[in-house]
Amino acid sequence: MVDLDPTPAALEQSDEPPEQRIDILEDGPYHVHGSLPLQHVTIVETEWGEPVDTDEGEPLNTGRWYALCRCGNSQTKPFCDESHARVGFDGTETADRAPRAIRAREVRGRDIAFTDDQPLCTHAGFCTTRRTDVWEMVRDSADPEVRARMEAMIGRCPSGRLAMEPPADPGEPGVLLERDGPIWVRGAVQLRAADGTTYEVRGRMALCRCGQSQNKPFCDDSHAEVGFRDDS
Repeated sequence: MVDLDPTPAALEQSDEPPEQRIDILEDGPYHVHGSLPLQHVTIVETEWGEPVDTDEGEPLNTGRWYALCRCGNSQTKPFCDESHARVGFDGTETADRAPRAIRAREVRGRDIAFTDDQPLCTHAGFCTTRRTDVWEMVRDSADPEVRARMEAMIGRCPSGRLAMEPPADPGEPGVLLERDGPIWVRGAVQLRAADGTTYEVRGRMALCRCGQSQNKPFCDDSHAEVGFRDDS
């Protein structure tokens, strides 16, 4: 990890105490505040390649704040080493900042409902199996076993594309690094744009760290297309 102290310019973005939040620096990294735990996470798959669970590593050694690479070029991944300046990274945020309720559609079944905010999808795959998916399963949600399985599948969605209605407790705040993939953020963590405005707190987010997403700051699965590798 490169020892990067916050620059005066970065600190000028806020005079608030270091609550659990993530500040996006213009064409630069993510500044993570509030001693948020950071750890690697691996998606566990069946023999048929179906994502069914996660395996979380031990927390990494970080301080009260740390800077995570957003351009995909750091030699000290997952941390920033100022490569964004060297490569001329364009980190312009293009994601829709409207409330989720405006975009998401509601899907209802028997005694179950969930919302689907498609632009947030990272194709993690927890919502599908080789035979079905949660959109098909909702037709059989009167069956308690099917309903329980749906709830578990939706609950694993790292980006927040899918969410139970009413939303489930997102759990303790934390930051997880998907191997060769995005940054998962869970819990009530505030995300602040480079221009100082804030995104809606959603409980689950997946942030781009390959630098190629067309929905910055959120992941759109571009890391798979460009062959992003996290060698940290």
